[in-house]
Amino acid sequence: MAETFAPTSIIVTGGAGFIGSNFVHWVVNNQPDVHVTVLDALTYAGNRENLAGIPDDRMTFVHGDICDAALVDELFADADAVVHFAAESHNDNSISDPAPFVRTNIEGTYTLLEAARKHGVRFHHISTDEVYGDLALDDPARFTEETPYRPSSPYSSSKASSDMLVRAWHRTYGLPITISNCSNNYGPRQHIEKFIPRQITNILTGIRPKLYGDGKNVRDWIHTEDHSSAVWAILTQGELGETYLIGADGERNNIDVLHAILEGMGQGPDDFDWVRDRPGHDRRYAIDSSKLRRELGWQPKHTDFAEGLSATIDWYRDNEDWWRADKEATEAKYAAQGQ
Repeated sequence: MAETFAPTSIIVTGGAGFIGSNFVHWVVNNQPDVHVTVLDALTYAGNRENLAGIPDDRMTFVHGDICDAALVDELFADADAVVHFAAESHNDNSISDPAPFVRTNIEGTYTLLEAARKHGVRFHHISTDEVYGDLALDDPARFTEETPYRPSSPYSSSKASSDMLVRAWHRTYGLPITISNCSNNYGPRQHIEKFIPRQITNILTGIRPKLYGDGKNVRDWIHTEDHSSAVWAILTQGELGETYLIGADGERNNIDVLHAILEGMGQGPDDFDWVRDRPGHDRRYAIDSSKLRRELGWQPKHTDFAEGLSATIDWYRDNEDWWRADKEATEAKYAAQGQ
């Protein structure tokens, strides 16, 4: 195991987004000696309210773009580490307009890497299992750190590109980096365009949930709090230059997840509509996180999916003010795509 790294001042890019904000809350709740600077452009997926309740002495919020080299340079001058969550991340959006994905995920990562190189900042890069492409439904294999890259959408291709840049800056310039590729997160504060919160908020607003294709596509689900604890373990204990896959053995197909939501919200098993499949829809993702568990001793805590899903449903039910204003526009966009 690598020597433990103990940062006291970290930058979290995309820290007002779903996964990033949950990580910020986790750090504030679990690491009392760490000050967090959040850098977020507050695009549609970022929400300042996601950081509500965090004491001012524990967090500084900066509204800005990771492609703004001058701003990034200024922030990195006083930081020990950066945890880079910021990304355009929705597959459907990348299919309709890839340009923001190339700019944010590739150019933005390059801008951060150059600042980290200048100031000697420890760099942890948040990636996705989607860079590996997909697996057949009847294939017993799971993704490992050695799986070749085979991205299939503009989104996953842009994330694969950013991963390669991070590795190049380590090998060429000696930048202290780690990378984590994680499976699908679920939990509070996830934008309602995503699968689980879309179905929950549809039911809460009297709209029938929608299911792509045949519903057999498999995703490997992990609660966002488990993702946060894994990222911290990698940042502080991970071997520099290494990649770690984060997963909680949560493989489920989409129709089973939808049925669990319907049941948990008092709906019938057939109370949804089938819609045409998205182009290039990956069939199955599955993560083998044994390296992370073996080398760093990490274990997920939220291993009961039904319990985690129930708590997530409760959060959206109890926080309608957080999502209601975005719901109509989100569904209008899907309707225009026939989904």
